[in-house]
Amino acid sequence: MFPIRDTQPSYSKPVVTVILIVINILVFLFEFSLGPYEQNDLIFAYGLVPDHFHWANVFTSMFLHGGWLHVLGNMWFLWIFGDNIEDILGHGKFVLFYLACGVAAALTQTYLSLDSRVPMVGASGAIAGVMGAYLVKFPRARIYTLVFYIFITTLDIPAWGMLIYWFAIQFISGVGSLAAPTAQGGTAFFAHVGGFLTGIGLIYLLGTHEPYRRRKDLSW
Repeated sequence: MFPIRDTQPSYSKPVVTVILIVINILVFLFEFSLGPYEQNDLIFAYGLVPDHFHWANVFTSMFLHGGWLHVLGNMWFLWIFGDNIEDILGHGKFVLFYLACGVAAALTQTYLSLDSRVPMVGASGAIAGVMGAYLVKFPRARIYTLVFYIFITTLDIPAWGMLIYWFAIQFISGVGSLAAPTAQGGTAFFAHVGGFLTGIGLIYLLGTHEPYRRRKDLSW
């Protein structure tokens, strides 16, 4: 399932969400401009390699991606869900929230693959946190979703259904990936799991800031 748009209105401009998307795209364009050997060196230098863990790489790895589908897919999910979470947290808190979810995602995957020498890259762990927060705050929002099953169609799905299904797929796939050799690579499913659960926890702790409540009341 791939989300097309949601029905949850946003009461402020998603400044941070847009900036994050622009930064990720620009970094990827820089990656794309490099030759294959330089790209490989960049990924190993700034991606997160569990076997050679460095805290700085936890953050730099969030802004690197492995290909066009990787970066565009991640940025689309961030665009769909990020504006609403930024709206209720405010710009400053949203930055901290996003980075904290990314850190938790990276640490979760690292803990479960300590011997891996394959670099982890991508914003999907942080974005999974945004999706977890969306599940808590807007479970009844509707998500217009592209569904691939024998033929391609669109469905209007409640957010709770789509997000729980997505999380279940990540968790089941993550459990299955534990049997794979650590050097094999692939999707860091437990980064998604860790980010998602962190987003759920953090949104309860951070709550809703007052300007959001005022804007929402005025819009009614």
